[in-house]
Parts: sequence; structure tokens; C-alpha cells
Amino acid sequence: MHETAISRRTWEKIILVVAGNLFYACGNNLAIMPLHLYSGGFTGIAQLIRTVLIQILHMPAPTGFDIFGVVYFLINVPFFFYAYKIMGKKFCLTTLISIGMASAFLSIIPIPVHPIIEDRMLAAFFGGLGSGVGAGMVLRAGSSQGGQDLLGVCLAKTHPNFKVGTVGIIVSVTVYVFCLFMYDITTVLYSIVFAIITGLAINRVHVQNIKIQAIIFTKETGMSAAIMNELHRGVTRWEGTGAYTNDDSHVLVTVISKYEAGHLQDIVAKIDPHAFVILDENVTVLGNFQKRFTE
Repeated sequence: MHETAISRRTWEKIILVVAGNLFYACGNNLAIMPLHLYSGGFTGIAQLIRTVLIQILHMPAPTGFDIFGVVYFLINVPFFFYAYKIMGKKFCLTTLISIGMASAFLSIIPIPVHPIIEDRMLAAFFGGLGSGVGAGMVLRAGSSQGGQDLLGVCLAKTHPNFKVGTVGIIVSVTVYVFCLFMYDITTVLYSIVFAIITGLAINRVHVQNIKIQAIIFTKETGMSAAIMNELHRGVTRWEGTGAYTNDDSHVLVTVISKYEAGHLQDIVAKIDPHAFVILDENVTVLGNFQKRFTE
């Protein structure tokens, strides 16, 4: 049963990473690139470098393949050294695979000659929604697409109240300040709308930002030890008595991220299928609550 649950979570992560990178690339290539709008963060930097190489230096590009993804991959490489120190080997390996996937999608998904969405505001909104949901799905799987997300995950790890999407907004605004010297103000403003929608969507989808208080009522022993051993979360235990039955009961209280809720439910079902569980979402936690991005 436990091996089946692990296998299911592994497949869920794979699907999230593949679909998330696909949505992210589609949001950029299909919505904003045809209108010459710019993404924020490292994707925006890659766009600017691509513009210089192709439109100014007239570098020849192979048919059916865009150097956008290659440039995006190369500018992410140095940040692995920082991420390795903060997040560890496992996270960096999955992130490398994710960045490679994102770079491939950014290079092979064709940029339409004629915009699919001609209205700039609609393109910025739906492009940002697609890119943000995609990036949030990848983060939800315990990985990252690199760039500002990789930096944001590291900062969220060292600063528990920091939200990953926030660093994307900050970096994007900085990029657009430089874009003001290269493009008209309208292009920059619509591009900023795209970046803000992307950041907000990431914060919504990236469930590690959501804290859940769990209260568990069980008559079985070993539940608190299992939670501490498998989730590595602290547990407070009280001894209670049912008002109607007068039966003794263990009352366990812990705080987890929404990302860990499924794992907690597996633990409870394995030890006591008849346990009564209360999950209270989006609680405020003061003190030492560790954010985690991998299992």
C-alpha cells in the first residue's frame, strides 16, 4: 500500500513537471512573443538576448528551432551553485531536468507570425495566467524552472514568510526599467501586467505557501511518531475523552504545508482509518515553521 502511494506521488510529480513546463512555454511563445511583449526575470533576459542576436546581429536561426530556449538554459547554469548549497543535490537534479524541458519547449513551440490574441491586455492576462500556473505546477512538484523561481525557492527556504512569486515580480520590474530605454512605454506597461499576473498565479498554485493546521483525534498509538518520522513535523499531543462515549482519545495537533496534506492523509489512513481529522487552511504561523520543496 505504501509503495503504491509513493509510486502515485512520483507519477503526479512527473505529470506536473511536464504539463507545467508546457503551459509555461505556451504562455510565452503563443501569447506575448507574437506581440513583441517581454516576460520578466530570466525569461525576459533571454528574450532580450535573443532579440539582440537575431534582429541586431542577424544570427542565422535553424528552421523549426528557436535559440530562445538555449539562451534561457545557459543563463540559468551559474545559479545551480547557489541552489546546491541551499536546496541540496536532489532538488538541483530535478531542477536541471525541468529547465532542460522548459528550454526545449521554448525552442520547439513555434511563435506565430500573426498573433493568436491580438489585444495586448488580453494577451498579457492569459499569457501570464498560463505561464504562472505552469511555473506554479512545476514548483508544486518540488522542482523549479530556474531563474527567478530558483532564486525565489532558495529565499523562501531561508526566509519562511517569503513567497516565491514575489521575487519574480521584483526581478521583472527591474528588467522592465532597462526595457524603458529600448522600447515604448506601452510595450513595457503591458509586459509588466504579464509579469504581475504570472507572479500572482504562481503564489496561488504553489501550495507550499499555504499552511494547514491539522487536528487529529485517534484511539490508536503511534500516529504522532509516524508524522514526525515521515513528515518531519513537530506534533503536540493531548489526552482527551469523548463527551458522549467517555472513551479515551489522543488529540494531535501539527502544522504542515498544503503540499504535505496528501502524505498526512496516507499516514492517518494507514494507522487509523477511523480517525477524525480537522484541516484548517491558510493559518498564520509565528515562530519556526520550515518550508520544504521536496519529499
